[in-house]
Amino acid sequence: MFGASPFYHQTTRRYVAILGTMFNDILITRSNTAGSEIQRMRVPVAYGPIQKFLARIGQDPDLEAPAITLPRMSFEINNISYDGERKLTNAQWHRSVLTDGDTGIQYTPAPYNVEFSLVVYAKYAEDGTKILEQILPYFKPDFTVTAKLVDSLDLTLDIPIVLNSVTTEDVYEADFVTRRAITWTLNFTMKGYYFGPVSERKVIKFVETNIYNTLDVSATRSANTADITITVQPGLLANGSPTMDIAQTIPYANISSTDDWAYIVTIVDNI
Repeated sequence: MFGASPFYHQTTRRYVAILGTMFNDILITRSNTAGSEIQRMRVPVAYGPIQKFLARIGQDPDLEAPAITLPRMSFEINNISYDGERKLTNAQWHRSVLTDGDTGIQYTPAPYNVEFSLVVYAKYAEDGTKILEQILPYFKPDFTVTAKLVDSLDLTLDIPIVLNSVTTEDVYEADFVTRRAITWTLNFTMKGYYFGPVSERKVIKFVETNIYNTLDVSATRSANTADITITVQPGLLANGSPTMDIAQTIPYANISSTDDWAYIVTIVDNI
């Protein structure tokens, strides 16, 4: 059942990239007693668990060659849960023209909340507050980003990211050889979606409709002959211009759904 038709939209990977991109340009400055800027640094951000970074911070008890430079940030996914409040009817779908001219259809995605935690590490408390002040004003309490989530359908959606809480901790064991690290943990909820497979459907290029005036079949007319036959097809000249003349159009099988074609309607009275 599941996995019979494998597909992969890289959805979780995209969500991780979105959150990392939001915080990869944070800069902080340091000033001397006169208020003049003496240092400017970009705060690095990486994906990984907090335990890993705290372990690396404490690797140098002599504080002579720090194993990791502070300040810095890390983030990770903590939980993924279904959000029934954002569920849409299963009858809806997304539709787009694929590169080969066929139509790609994908049914309603499943709404899921992706829980992230962003941790700010700093040796000095003021460095941490400088970072926080460049993040908190944008979340009231949510910040919405627009992202392309399904490449084949060119599907772009707005993804709200909610800041749930901010907590701080001073990782300091009270001895003078232990390196100090102050951490601020920001918990986010990304209101995302997970998408099913994309189904390809052929484009309907020729439609024929038969109209009968009565249900009784006359002896003078074949039972398979309608009173009126209406056909609809696209019309396109060899130079790419639209046409409504069936005598001049190229075969409809050679016309793509993305071409600039016109409708050719033919009505045949069989009576």
